[in-house]
Amino acid sequence: MKVILSVEPVRYPLTGIGRYTYELARHLQANAAIEDLKLFAGRSFRSELSVPQATPGGSHLVKRAIQKNTLFIEAYRVLSQYLKGKALKEMGDYLYHGPNFFLPPFPGPSVVTFHDLSPFTWKNCHQPQLLSFMEKGISYSLRTASELITDSEYTRRELANYFSWPLDRIHAVPLASSGEFSPRTNAEIEPLLSKYRLQWQGYSLFVSTIEPRKNIETLLAAYSRLPQSLRLRYPLILTGYEGWQNETIMQRISEAEREGWARYLGFLPSSELPLLFAGARLFTFPSHYEGFGLPVLEAMSSGIPVVCSNSSSLPEVAGEAALMCEPMDVDGFTGILMRGLEDNIWREQSVIAGLARAAEFSWARCANETVQVYEKVLSVR
Repeated sequence: MKVILSVEPVRYPLTGIGRYTYELARHLQANAAIEDLKLFAGRSFRSELSVPQATPGGSHLVKRAIQKNTLFIEAYRVLSQYLKGKALKEMGDYLYHGPNFFLPPFPGPSVVTFHDLSPFTWKNCHQPQLLSFMEKGISYSLRTASELITDSEYTRRELANYFSWPLDRIHAVPLASSGEFSPRTNAEIEPLLSKYRLQWQGYSLFVSTIEPRKNIETLLAAYSRLPQSLRLRYPLILTGYEGWQNETIMQRISEAEREGWARYLGFLPSSELPLLFAGARLFTFPSHYEGFGLPVLEAMSSGIPVVCSNSSSLPEVAGEAALMCEPMDVDGFTGILMRGLEDNIWREQSVIAGLARAAEFSWARCANETVQVYEKVLSVR
Protein backbone atom coordinates (compact mmCIF):
# COMPACT_ATOMS: atom_id res chain seq x y z
CA MET A 1 0.00 0.00 0.00
CA LYS A 2 1.02 3.61 -0.50
CA VAL A 3 0.53 6.04 2.37
CA ILE A 4 0.97 9.75 2.99
CA LEU A 5 1.45 10.62 6.67
CA SER A 6 1.29 14.21 7.86
CA VAL A 7 4.26 14.92 10.16
CA GLU A 8 3.37 18.53 10.96
CA PRO A 9 2.95 17.76 14.71
CA VAL A 10 6.65 16.78 14.89
CA ARG A 11 7.80 20.25 15.88
CA TYR A 12 8.53 22.43 18.87
CA PRO A 13 7.02 22.07 21.41
CA LEU A 14 6.98 18.28 21.10
CA THR A 15 3.79 17.41 22.96
CA GLY A 16 2.13 14.00 23.20
CA ILE A 17 0.63 14.28 19.70
CA GLY A 18 4.06 15.12 18.31
CA ARG A 19 5.60 12.08 20.00
CA TYR A 20 2.78 9.90 18.66
CA THR A 21 3.33 11.16 15.11
CA TYR A 22 7.11 10.76 15.34
CA GLU A 23 6.97 7.18 16.64
CA LEU A 24 4.19 6.20 14.22
CA ALA A 25 6.23 7.52 11.29
CA ARG A 26 9.35 5.65 12.44
CA HIS A 27 7.51 2.35 12.77
CA LEU A 28 5.49 2.73 9.58
CA GLN A 29 8.77 3.22 7.72
CA ALA A 30 9.79 -0.25 8.91
CA ASN A 31 6.42 -1.91 8.26
CA ALA A 32 6.57 -4.44 5.42
CA ALA A 33 2.93 -3.86 4.43
CA ILE A 34 3.71 -0.31 3.25
CA GLU A 35 5.54 -0.16 -0.07
CA ASP A 36 5.76 3.64 -0.15
CA LEU A 37 5.44 6.05 2.78
CA LYS A 38 5.56 9.76 2.06
CA LEU A 39 5.96 12.29 4.88
CA PHE A 40 4.00 15.49 4.33
CA ALA A 41 4.18 18.85 6.17
CA GLY A 42 3.11 22.34 5.22
CA ARG A 43 2.54 21.97 1.50
CA SER A 44 5.48 19.74 0.60
CA PHE A 45 6.92 16.28 1.13
CA ARG A 46 9.85 15.65 3.46
CA SER A 47 12.79 13.49 2.40
CA GLU A 48 13.35 12.28 5.97
CA LEU A 49 11.85 12.32 9.46
CA SER A 50 13.68 14.87 11.57
CA VAL A 51 13.82 15.14 15.34
CA PRO A 52 12.16 18.41 16.39
CA GLN A 53 14.35 21.21 17.64
CA ALA A 54 14.62 21.72 21.38
CA THR A 55 14.00 25.47 21.26
CA PRO A 56 11.41 27.60 19.45
CA GLY A 57 12.31 28.69 15.94
CA GLY A 58 10.99 31.44 13.71
CA SER A 59 8.01 29.41 12.49
CA HIS A 60 6.87 28.78 16.06
CA LEU A 61 7.05 32.47 16.91
CA VAL A 62 5.05 33.34 13.77
CA LYS A 63 2.47 30.70 14.68
CA ARG A 64 2.10 32.15 18.18
CA ALA A 65 1.59 35.62 16.73
CA ILE A 66 -1.05 34.39 14.27
CA GLN A 67 -2.94 32.61 17.06
CA LYS A 68 -3.62 35.91 18.81
CA ASN A 69 -5.76 37.26 15.96
CA THR A 70 -9.05 35.64 14.89
CA LEU A 71 -8.89 37.04 11.36
CA PHE A 72 -5.32 35.83 10.86
CA ILE A 73 -6.31 32.37 12.11
CA GLU A 74 -9.20 32.08 9.66
CA ALA A 75 -7.09 33.39 6.79
CA TYR A 76 -4.39 30.85 7.69
CA ARG A 77 -6.95 28.02 7.81
CA VAL A 78 -8.41 28.81 4.38
CA LEU A 79 -5.02 29.41 2.71
CA SER A 80 -3.45 26.35 4.33
CA GLN A 81 -6.26 24.06 3.17
CA TYR A 82 -6.04 25.47 -0.35
CA LEU A 83 -2.26 25.02 -0.59
CA LYS A 84 -2.32 21.53 0.91
CA GLY A 85 -5.09 20.47 -1.45
CA LYS A 86 -3.16 21.83 -4.41
CA ALA A 87 0.00 19.93 -3.39
CA LEU A 88 -1.95 16.68 -2.94
CA LYS A 89 -4.34 16.82 -5.91
CA GLU A 90 -2.44 14.25 -7.99
CA MET A 91 -1.95 11.78 -5.09
CA GLY A 92 -5.31 9.96 -5.21
CA ASP A 93 -3.66 6.54 -5.48
CA TYR A 94 -2.31 7.00 -1.93
CA LEU A 95 -4.09 6.81 1.43
CA TYR A 96 -3.70 9.97 3.52
CA HIS A 97 -3.42 9.84 7.33
CA GLY A 98 -3.83 12.99 9.43
CA PRO A 99 -2.49 12.14 12.93
CA ASN A 100 -3.74 15.35 14.55
CA PHE A 101 -7.50 15.78 14.00
CA PHE A 102 -7.27 17.52 10.62
CA LEU A 103 -7.49 16.46 6.98
CA PRO A 104 -6.74 18.57 3.92
CA PRO A 105 -8.70 18.30 0.65
CA PHE A 106 -7.56 14.94 -0.74
CA PRO A 107 -8.73 12.95 -3.78
CA GLY A 108 -8.16 9.50 -2.27
CA PRO A 109 -9.14 7.59 0.90
CA SER A 110 -8.19 9.11 4.23
CA VAL A 111 -7.85 8.29 7.92
CA VAL A 112 -7.67 10.78 10.77
CA THR A 113 -6.68 10.34 14.42
CA PHE A 114 -8.80 11.98 17.11
CA HIS A 115 -6.88 12.20 20.39
CA ASP A 116 -9.75 13.64 22.43
CA LEU A 117 -12.87 15.77 22.13
CA SER A 118 -11.69 18.66 24.30
CA PRO A 119 -12.39 21.35 21.64
CA PHE A 120 -16.06 20.41 22.02
CA THR A 121 -16.37 19.10 25.59
CA TRP A 122 -13.77 21.34 27.33
CA LYS A 123 -14.09 24.57 25.36
CA ASN A 124 -13.06 26.70 28.33
CA CYS A 125 -9.62 25.07 28.17
CA HIS A 126 -8.89 26.33 24.65
CA GLN A 127 -8.12 29.81 23.39
CA PRO A 128 -11.43 31.26 22.11
CA GLN A 129 -9.81 32.53 18.91
CA LEU A 130 -8.59 28.98 18.14
CA LEU A 131 -11.88 27.19 18.79
CA SER A 132 -13.48 28.15 15.46
CA PHE A 133 -10.33 27.01 13.62
CA MET A 134 -10.38 23.66 15.41
CA GLU A 135 -14.12 23.09 15.12
CA LYS A 136 -14.19 23.87 11.38
CA GLY A 137 -11.17 21.66 10.75
CA ILE A 138 -12.55 18.78 12.80
CA SER A 139 -15.98 19.06 11.17
CA TYR A 140 -14.31 18.84 7.74
CA SER A 141 -12.38 15.75 8.86
CA LEU A 142 -15.58 14.06 10.02
CA ARG A 143 -17.26 14.77 6.68
CA THR A 144 -14.41 13.45 4.54
CA ALA A 145 -12.61 10.70 6.49
CA SER A 146 -13.00 7.09 5.45
CA GLU A 147 -12.31 5.79 8.98
CA LEU A 148 -11.34 7.32 12.34
CA ILE A 149 -8.67 6.30 14.87
CA THR A 150 -8.66 7.13 18.58
CA ASP A 151 -6.06 6.53 21.28
CA SER A 152 -8.44 4.78 23.66
CA GLU A 153 -11.72 2.93 23.89
CA TYR A 154 -13.07 5.79 26.02
CA THR A 155 -12.50 8.31 23.23
CA ARG A 156 -13.77 5.86 20.61
CA ARG A 157 -17.16 5.64 22.34
CA GLU A 158 -17.23 9.33 23.23
CA LEU A 159 -16.60 10.23 19.58
CA ALA A 160 -19.29 7.85 18.31
CA ASN A 161 -21.85 9.21 20.77
CA TYR A 162 -21.03 12.89 20.36
CA PHE A 163 -21.04 12.93 16.55
CA SER A 164 -23.35 9.95 15.88
CA TRP A 165 -20.59 8.20 13.97
CA PRO A 166 -20.85 4.42 13.36
CA LEU A 167 -18.82 2.69 16.04
CA ASP A 168 -17.53 0.11 13.54
CA ARG A 169 -15.77 2.91 11.60
CA ILE A 170 -13.85 4.12 14.66
CA HIS A 171 -10.82 2.16 15.84
CA ALA A 172 -9.10 2.42 19.22
CA VAL A 173 -5.33 2.10 18.67
CA PRO A 174 -3.45 2.62 21.96
CA LEU A 175 -0.22 4.58 22.14
CA ALA A 176 3.01 3.50 23.83
CA SER A 177 5.97 4.97 25.63
CA SER A 178 9.24 5.34 23.77
CA GLY A 179 12.22 3.15 24.57
CA GLU A 180 14.02 6.02 26.29
CA PHE A 181 11.57 5.71 29.19
CA SER A 182 13.04 2.90 31.29
CA PRO A 183 14.37 2.32 34.81
CA ARG A 184 17.81 3.87 35.35
CA THR A 185 20.41 3.99 38.07
CA ASN A 186 21.30 7.03 40.11
CA ALA A 187 24.69 7.21 38.37
CA GLU A 188 23.05 7.36 34.92
CA ILE A 189 21.00 10.41 35.71
CA GLU A 190 23.16 12.20 38.27
CA PRO A 191 24.29 14.92 35.81
CA LEU A 192 20.70 15.88 35.07
CA LEU A 193 19.70 15.78 38.74
CA SER A 194 22.64 18.04 39.59
CA LYS A 195 21.66 20.44 36.80
CA TYR A 196 18.23 20.95 38.34
CA ARG A 197 19.34 20.62 41.98
CA LEU A 198 17.35 17.43 42.54
CA GLN A 199 17.98 14.30 44.56
CA TRP A 200 17.58 10.69 43.42
CA GLN A 201 14.02 9.63 44.36
CA GLY A 202 13.75 12.90 46.23
CA TYR A 203 10.84 14.52 44.38
CA SER A 204 7.33 13.96 43.05
CA LEU A 205 6.85 14.76 39.37
CA PHE A 206 4.13 16.24 37.18
CA VAL A 207 4.68 16.43 33.39
CA SER A 208 2.14 17.95 31.03
CA THR A 209 0.91 21.22 29.58
CA ILE A 210 0.25 23.82 32.26
CA GLU A 211 -3.46 24.45 31.68
CA PRO A 212 -6.78 24.09 33.59
CA ARG A 213 -7.74 20.72 32.09
CA LYS A 214 -4.76 19.11 33.79
CA ASN A 215 -6.24 19.95 37.22
CA ILE A 216 -2.95 21.23 38.60
CA GLU A 217 -4.64 23.43 41.20
CA THR A 218 -6.19 20.36 42.82
CA LEU A 219 -2.77 18.71 42.85
CA LEU A 220 -1.22 21.74 44.53
CA ALA A 221 -4.05 21.94 47.07
CA ALA A 222 -3.67 18.24 47.87
CA TYR A 223 0.11 18.48 48.14
CA SER A 224 -0.16 21.49 50.45
CA ARG A 225 -2.08 19.30 52.93
CA LEU A 226 0.75 16.80 53.28
CA PRO A 227 2.82 17.15 56.45
CA GLN A 228 5.35 19.93 55.95
CA SER A 229 8.28 17.58 56.58
CA LEU A 230 7.06 15.29 53.79
CA ARG A 231 6.54 18.18 51.33
CA LEU A 232 10.01 19.55 51.99
CA ARG A 233 11.63 16.12 51.76
CA TYR A 234 9.85 15.29 48.48
CA PRO A 235 9.07 18.59 46.70
CA LEU A 236 6.67 18.64 43.77
CA ILE A 237 8.49 19.26 40.48
CA LEU A 238 6.40 20.43 37.51
CA THR A 239 7.43 20.69 33.88
CA GLY A 240 5.50 21.34 30.68
CA TYR A 241 4.62 23.84 28.03
CA GLU A 242 2.67 26.86 29.24
CA GLY A 243 -0.82 26.49 27.81
CA TRP A 244 -4.00 28.55 27.83
CA GLN A 245 -5.41 30.23 30.97
CA ASN A 246 -2.48 29.32 33.18
CA GLU A 247 -2.12 32.60 35.09
CA THR A 248 -3.83 31.38 38.28
CA ILE A 249 -1.98 28.07 38.11
CA MET A 250 1.40 29.77 37.73
CA GLN A 251 0.58 32.09 40.63
CA ARG A 252 -0.22 29.12 42.84
CA ILE A 253 3.00 27.37 41.79
CA SER A 254 4.95 30.53 42.65
CA GLU A 255 3.38 30.55 46.13
CA ALA A 256 4.39 26.92 46.65
CA GLU A 257 7.90 27.71 45.41
CA ARG A 258 8.22 30.46 48.00
CA GLU A 259 7.11 27.98 50.65
CA GLY A 260 9.85 25.62 49.47
CA TRP A 261 7.84 22.55 48.44
CA ALA A 262 7.33 22.95 44.67
CA ARG A 263 9.27 24.08 41.61
CA TYR A 264 8.39 24.69 37.95
CA LEU A 265 11.25 23.82 35.57
CA GLY A 266 9.65 25.19 32.41
CA PHE A 267 9.40 23.25 29.16
CA LEU A 268 12.34 20.82 29.05
CA PRO A 269 14.02 19.24 26.02
CA SER A 270 12.53 15.85 25.17
CA SER A 271 15.95 14.26 25.72
CA GLU A 272 15.85 15.21 29.41
CA LEU A 273 12.35 13.95 30.22
CA PRO A 274 13.16 10.21 30.45
CA LEU A 275 15.91 10.99 32.95
CA LEU A 276 13.65 13.25 34.99
CA PHE A 277 11.00 10.52 35.11
CA ALA A 278 13.50 7.84 36.14
CA GLY A 279 14.80 9.87 39.09
CA ALA A 280 11.39 10.61 40.63
CA ARG A 281 9.94 8.98 43.71
CA LEU A 282 6.35 9.39 42.53
CA PHE A 283 4.52 10.51 39.38
CA THR A 284 1.35 12.57 39.85
CA PHE A 285 -1.33 13.11 37.20
CA PRO A 286 -4.68 14.51 38.41
CA SER A 287 -6.05 15.44 34.96
CA HIS A 288 -9.76 16.05 34.47
CA TYR A 289 -9.79 14.64 30.95
CA GLU A 290 -7.39 12.72 28.72
CA GLY A 291 -7.72 11.01 25.37
CA PHE A 292 -5.01 8.59 26.50
CA GLY A 293 -2.66 9.88 29.21
CA LEU A 294 0.78 9.16 27.77
CA PRO A 295 2.75 10.56 30.76
CA VAL A 296 1.21 7.88 33.00
CA LEU A 297 2.52 5.18 30.69
CA GLU A 298 5.93 6.85 30.47
CA ALA A 299 6.15 6.91 34.27
CA MET A 300 5.26 3.22 34.57
CA SER A 301 7.82 2.37 31.88
CA SER A 302 10.40 4.26 33.94
CA GLY A 303 9.69 2.13 37.02
CA ILE A 304 8.02 4.99 38.91
CA PRO A 305 4.88 4.54 41.05
CA VAL A 306 1.87 6.52 39.80
CA VAL A 307 -1.03 8.33 41.46
CA CYS A 308 -3.63 9.78 39.10
CA SER A 309 -7.28 10.65 38.68
CA ASN A 310 -9.76 7.99 37.63
CA SER A 311 -11.21 10.14 34.86
CA SER A 312 -11.77 9.48 31.15
CA SER A 313 -9.16 7.12 29.63
CA LEU A 314 -6.70 6.98 32.54
CA PRO A 315 -8.01 3.70 34.05
CA GLU A 316 -7.50 2.08 30.62
CA VAL A 317 -3.84 3.07 30.68
CA ALA A 318 -2.96 2.55 34.34
CA GLY A 319 -4.89 -0.66 34.87
CA GLU A 320 -4.37 -1.88 38.44
CA ALA A 321 -0.87 -0.40 38.75
CA ALA A 322 -1.74 3.11 39.99
CA LEU A 323 -3.54 4.66 42.95
CA MET A 324 -6.54 6.63 41.66
CA CYS A 325 -9.29 8.89 42.96
CA GLU A 326 -11.86 11.39 41.67
CA PRO A 327 -10.25 14.43 40.01
CA MET A 328 -11.70 17.03 42.41
CA ASP A 329 -11.27 15.00 45.61
CA VAL A 330 -8.54 17.04 47.32
CA ASP A 331 -8.54 14.93 50.49
CA GLY A 332 -8.51 11.76 48.41
CA PHE A 333 -5.51 12.98 46.46
CA THR A 334 -3.69 13.92 49.65
CA GLY A 335 -4.27 10.39 50.89
CA ILE A 336 -2.95 8.64 47.78
CA LEU A 337 -0.01 11.05 47.56
CA MET A 338 0.98 10.19 51.12
CA ARG A 339 0.65 6.47 50.47
CA GLY A 340 2.57 6.79 47.21
CA LEU A 341 5.43 8.52 48.97
CA GLU A 342 5.58 6.48 52.20
CA ASP A 343 4.09 2.99 51.71
CA ASN A 344 7.17 1.05 50.61
CA ILE A 345 5.31 -2.26 50.23
CA TRP A 346 2.81 -0.69 47.83
CA ARG A 347 5.61 1.15 46.04
CA GLU A 348 7.48 -2.07 45.31
CA GLN A 349 4.31 -3.76 44.07
CA SER A 350 3.41 -0.72 41.96
CA VAL A 351 6.77 -0.66 40.20
CA ILE A 352 6.42 -4.34 39.23
CA ALA A 353 2.79 -3.94 38.15
CA GLY A 354 3.56 -0.72 36.26
CA LEU A 355 6.42 -2.25 34.27
CA ALA A 356 4.24 -5.25 33.38
CA ARG A 357 1.36 -2.98 32.37
CA ALA A 358 3.59 -0.73 30.25
CA ALA A 359 5.01 -3.78 28.45
CA GLU A 360 1.52 -4.45 27.03
CA PHE A 361 1.84 -1.29 24.91
CA SER A 362 4.34 -0.77 22.08
CA TRP A 363 4.80 1.53 19.10
CA ALA A 364 5.17 -1.54 16.89
CA ARG A 365 1.71 -2.65 18.02
CA CYS A 366 0.39 0.87 17.41
CA ALA A 367 1.81 0.89 13.87
CA ASN A 368 0.52 -2.62 13.11
CA GLU A 369 -3.00 -1.82 14.28
CA THR A 370 -2.90 1.44 12.31
CA VAL A 371 -1.94 -0.50 9.19
CA GLN A 372 -4.94 -2.78 9.81
CA VAL A 373 -7.15 0.31 9.64
CA TYR A 374 -5.48 1.30 6.36
CA GLU A 375 -6.12 -2.20 5.00
CA LYS A 376 -9.79 -2.00 5.90
CA VAL A 377 -10.14 1.34 4.11
CA LEU A 378 -8.35 0.11 1.00
CA SER A 379 -10.29 -3.17 0.89
CA VAL A 380 -13.55 -1.37 0.10
CA ARG A 381 -12.22 0.98 -2.61
